[in-house]
Amino acid sequence: QVQVVESGGALVQAGGSLTLSCTISGLAFADYAMGWFRQAPGKEREGVARISSRTGSTRDYEDSVKGRFTISRDNAKNTLYLQMNSLRHEDTAMYYCAVPSRPRFLPETEPGYKYWGQGTQVTVSS
Repeated sequence: QVQVVESGGALVQAGGSLTLSCTISGLAFADYAMGWFRQAPGKEREGVARISSRTGSTRDYEDSVKGRFTISRDNAKNTLYLQMNSLRHEDTAMYYCAVPSRPRFLPETEPGYKYWGQGTQVTVSS
């Protein structure tokens, strides 16, 4: 059974930093690409960042977070990270970690992701 558990969300002031973690069990972690998504109140869920499997050599970001957020992975710890710097009020959202339906597959859109966590709340005060 695949389990996806996010952590690290918090209330932070604008301009501050935060690191989210996502621990995944029940699959061969290193073989899977992964992604971070977020959903703000009243808005649709959107992709934030994604990273390819194994070495994570491919990393893509949503335009508004480029240069501020960094996605990374530690295969030895079965953990995915999202380092968030220069946080803005508009980054306030529930953040979700997601895993695709099959190994080495790096989906560009949400339907390609099969396993989801419960989310972790990030609130940025202005």
